[in-house]
Amino acid sequence: MISDYKISSGLYEIFCPEQSGVDEPRPPATLSNLNVRLPSPFISVSPSINAIPPPAMPRNHSFLPSHEPLRANPHLNIRHELTTGPFSFLNPTRAHYTHSSLSSPLTDHVPTLDTTPEAPSATNSAHTPSPAPDAEKATPPTRDEQLASDVEFQWRSRDNRKGRHALVVTPAADSHDAKYITPRSTHTLRAALHGVWKMGTRFPYWDVSWLVATVFTLGSVLWCINGSFVWLPAVAPSSAFPTEVLQGGGITAFIGATVFELGSVLLMVEAVNENRAGCFGWALERALEGGRIRLRPSGEACCHHHTNRRNFVGAGVKGGKGGAAAAGSSASSVEAEAHGQADKAAWEDAREGRSWQWFPSRHELTTHYLRDIGFLACLAQMFGASVFWISGFTALPGVNNKLSQGLLDGIYWTPQVVGGMGFVVSGWVVEPSSKPTRFISLLTGTPSTLFMLETQKRWYIPALNVLGWHIGFWNLIGAIGFTLSGALGPDYLNSGAQYQAGLATFWGSWAFLIGSLIQWYECLDTHPVEEKGKDD
Repeated sequence: MISDYKISSGLYEIFCPEQSGVDEPRPPATLSNLNVRLPSPFISVSPSINAIPPPAMPRNHSFLPSHEPLRANPHLNIRHELTTGPFSFLNPTRAHYTHSSLSSPLTDHVPTLDTTPEAPSATNSAHTPSPAPDAEKATPPTRDEQLASDVEFQWRSRDNRKGRHALVVTPAADSHDAKYITPRSTHTLRAALHGVWKMGTRFPYWDVSWLVATVFTLGSVLWCINGSFVWLPAVAPSSAFPTEVLQGGGITAFIGATVFELGSVLLMVEAVNENRAGCFGWALERALEGGRIRLRPSGEACCHHHTNRRNFVGAGVKGGKGGAAAAGSSASSVEAEAHGQADKAAWEDAREGRSWQWFPSRHELTTHYLRDIGFLACLAQMFGASVFWISGFTALPGVNNKLSQGLLDGIYWTPQVVGGMGFVVSGWVVEPSSKPTRFISLLTGTPSTLFMLETQKRWYIPALNVLGWHIGFWNLIGAIGFTLSGALGPDYLNSGAQYQAGLATFWGSWAFLIGSLIQWYECLDTHPVEEKGKDD
């Protein structure tokens, strides 16, 4: 006798027969006989007419095929279990990748993204056996390097917009466990001081992320001066001079609001030029005398638009350090070939700088950008800055002192409150479901809050180890200060309210300045290195 145990699994019903000792003949395998019974330990699989399709994966746990980062690089394998984002109905904001050539570093061939004397060229290395490890002749790490036992590449949507390439390393307990040579963690005082030094010595004016940071820094400085004009007379009346608040405060408010508007426009340009093909940004080299793999930052291998000096004229640069160096590595074209012509075109376009655009297409806007939390934050920032600019314009002398009380409340204080609140976002997004008319509320909050949430694994877990989170935090403090200033300002007869309104502008401006300086630091730290377990 044969007893059947029916198990429903996905699109199939699996029958597991159990043999009782008598070998019964098997029925012929025909189309009419769907349930083919085989003696144990075999199993038979039959299509199920009433099969239940697997549940749809939340949007924040998978990428659209056309927007999966690093899809054109066959050596990078995504870890799907670590792909995540703060909200299930928005795009993922972070993903982890392992490099296939790093799985067995002492035996596998390592494709090098930058041909140097230390590593064989991409053309010849495919037929060159890996050198045997030699502990006595191993190339030691330099002062700025460390030995690591494991390496992962971490993709974050904010880092992608800013042209950054994060590496997560596990430091080796001893030299015997060391398989890699990597740069040291950038989360140290020494690395921070080096980053501050770069802020004063590097001026990549063609880099839109650098322009965003410096423009917001300039605007924040102007608002700090404005805060001094409107608050110091209340603290130290002897320091006041005639028309200090009207002219000094009004002119700096207008210029500061205009600079913030310019920064917000650049922020939108940065958002629509994210590198959708993804960029690895690291060169892998075999240490010829030790067998370990050395990872080093590679500007030549970077295909972000940040390296293209001709961004704002819409032209790409082929080859050379100033461009994306499309010809700098034959390995990149080989990687693109493995994924077909579509991905090859995307990869080469990114490397040659042709990915620069001023406006997204309607299709890209509806299928990708409106589900991207970073783009939504930038859009809300520009909307709020535009409203806030009205307050800056009406602060000018000759305008502000000619308005009636009702007009002041309507076109001066109200835009300041709306802009200071962080330019409240409220929208509706279609939720992927079987009911196309089903809608859900997106989110109500401030752009600063959205920028903070973008860096977090979960909406309720702060990302204290990510620079972008601190930028959003300080901008949120600044937005609260400007909101309080606008809310308290119309109470002209209350001296305490006027004092607090000026004070809120003062400390809110300094909070914006701190956030802008961190953003300036962030855009120059293009290859951050984090230690697993320590910097998490």
